[in-house]
Amino acid sequence: MRILIAGASGFLGTRLAGRLSAAGHEITRLVRRPATGPDESTWQPSQGQIDPAAVAAADVVVNLAGATIGRRWTAGYRSTLRSSRVDTTGTLARAIKQLPAADRPRTMLQVSGVGRYGDTGDRPATEEAPAGTTFLADLCQVWEAAARPAEDAGTRVVLLRTAPLLARDGGMLKPLLIPFRLGAGAKLGAGRQWMAWMALADWLGAAEFLIDREDIAGPVNMVGQVQCTNAEFTRALGRVLHRPTLLSVPGFALDLALGGLAEELQISQRAVPAVLEKSGFRWSYPDVESALRAAVDV
Repeated sequence: MRILIAGASGFLGTRLAGRLSAAGHEITRLVRRPATGPDESTWQPSQGQIDPAAVAAADVVVNLAGATIGRRWTAGYRSTLRSSRVDTTGTLARAIKQLPAADRPRTMLQVSGVGRYGDTGDRPATEEAPAGTTFLADLCQVWEAAARPAEDAGTRVVLLRTAPLLARDGGMLKPLLIPFRLGAGAKLGAGRQWMAWMALADWLGAAEFLIDREDIAGPVNMVGQVQCTNAEFTRALGRVLHRPTLLSVPGFALDLALGGLAEELQISQRAVPAVLEKSGFRWSYPDVESALRAAVDV
């Protein structure tokens, strides 16, 4: 298949492009600089500019673009988080809708986040759960809504509601490894909050699986099969690294260090992968400890 990827130079995009290319798919990367070869196409999503021929040539469009969540949220950065997602998604979706029906890509995989559910408490949140009221919940709603023109045009749109990913060189695990290895690993607050996560290898496998499964559309929770609390995650990482995990980080310290992001880290998100389970997807790392061991090669 011919696959057009936005965000192909990012943490997820480089790995997904490599996996799909190795599987024999033809990959074209959307870039914001002049294209340097036939496998690149220039676009400027903040200005709504994209080459319609690049979209028409694709069987599948994958949109992974968006500014990183993992830094301190100022008011200005909140605006960046929103525009970097809505502009890219809207540009792609409108380009798909404007094509003649025969030229439209069959599928659009659109990344989103489990933050859409807000604070779920102890309630398991399937893909049918209502949206929350946090900043990320609102962001995910407008982000997903920006893909609607493609869906209205008849393209199959899959919303990848992604949990924080476990990988040595990126995702949420990378910044944790040094303090945990120094014996300073700590749960966040009381640690009773549910914590969404997914192994990077399983995310990549699920994305490829969903490209092929033309019977699946709409939201898909990209999360590990077995949910855990923050305290359980902390103890598991301590066991994997053979380090103590007796500390806890109080909420006020998180607020000082991370601003608005701190609130999101302390809420409870018990997202469950109902669609993937029903579809027969098989996780390589269904529980958090096996995922952590694979991520740090222990």
